[in-house]
Amino acid sequence: MITREAPEVITKEIPPQVIAKEKPAVAMKQTPEVITNPPVAKNQIAEVITKPAAPAAKKRVSEVITRPSSPVASKVRTFEPVRPIPHYNFKDPDGRQESVPIITHYYPNQIVHPLGTADRHLDPKLSRAATIAQERAHAHSRSMCWHAVKEALLASGVIDSRPKSEYARDAAEDLVSNYGFKKLSVRDPFAAPIGSVLVYGTSRSVGHVEIRTKDGFVSDFRSPTPSHRPLIGVYAKL
Repeated sequence: MITREAPEVITKEIPPQVIAKEKPAVAMKQTPEVITNPPVAKNQIAEVITKPAAPAAKKRVSEVITRPSSPVASKVRTFEPVRPIPHYNFKDPDGRQESVPIITHYYPNQIVHPLGTADRHLDPKLSRAATIAQERAHAHSRSMCWHAVKEALLASGVIDSRPKSEYARDAAEDLVSNYGFKKLSVRDPFAAPIGSVLVYGTSRSVGHVEIRTKDGFVSDFRSPTPSHRPLIGVYAKL
């Protein structure tokens, strides 16, 4: 009985057919995968070799090559000395010495400011005051704006006496309380009618006063643009 059972157990556990099937199956699956993978790797290598560099990378390289070594060196190379602006000196009809800058360069696009318009509801003498102030104005400020506006208003007949206020910031209160001026509902200096008086300033500053003209603003000097100070208000006599 021992000699009969032993051969049967050996032949059932390790049959020759199972061994023959497993060996080829494993060999056939592994070998083709290893052999067929290299062409894909060759294509990838070819793409890496023939693919051009990214534009961003080229840009960074060019910036590094063309960029100056230090900001100090570039400033030294591009520095130009400041040239003084030439001036023309002359005497006005009253014998006073005047000086104006000589313009040698012009902007390609002309800066155009809106022109002033006349308001028929205002006292026509205000336009005369603007003309008088413009005729007497200088090229540059002499810190006598309120004095010049007083003289123009008095010479044109808009007021019959000289205002007593000293600072330009007090001109609004003086004109409204003593000379019949009214505050207009205008906040844009360019929209102020011709002849109206514009008062600027704060409680801590001396202030500024000017009259609107057709092509700008005038006090003791002429300017195509209004003052940069805070605008208190626009005043006129109706």
